[in-house]
Amino acid sequence: MPEDTHSSATSSATDTDRFERLEGADYDRVTEFLRDRVAFTAREWAVARLCADFRTGTGVEMTTIGEHLPDLVPFMDDQYTRQAVYQSRRSFEDKVREAGATFLYGAYADFFTADEVDDIVYEATEVARFLIEVEGASLSPTGESDAEERIKAAMEAVHRSSRDLRYDRCPNCGERLGEDAIESE
Repeated sequence: MPEDTHSSATSSATDTDRFERLEGADYDRVTEFLRDRVAFTAREWAVARLCADFRTGTGVEMTTIGEHLPDLVPFMDDQYTRQAVYQSRRSFEDKVREAGATFLYGAYADFFTADEVDDIVYEATEVARFLIEVEGASLSPTGESDAEERIKAAMEAVHRSSRDLRYDRCPNCGERLGEDAIESE
């Protein structure tokens, strides 16, 4: 995952270089760009990123984020209340979970071939890399490799579950198949 995702304990709330590549960008334009690629808005993206950056041992500095939002994110013009920060972060988390469930349902239900699933994962990876770079972070080769291994393991589990669901019985006679028949698929 991103190498430089957390602010150091010594840096102030306004001493961050997140989203520098979007200096001068308009909020609506950023949201429009995101709308074509992901399920979250510019507000949800910025707040989720900052909540990860300002996470402490006892929670997230939501008041600090809200008060300094225009200083921290070039395309945000207004301060937010603690509640608005919480709501944005929660909305982001809900959308990520829904997107994950949608993707896995499509893969489990066999709506996509293995090549199509591979294409989906590749495109999603490219968008994620780009957004991480826009945030001002980067992926280390080790972090990228670890993420790819987790994705590979998850997709292998999807394939196994799907195969087991589809091939536990013979499609012609309905007889239960043995483990060796399932593994040969």
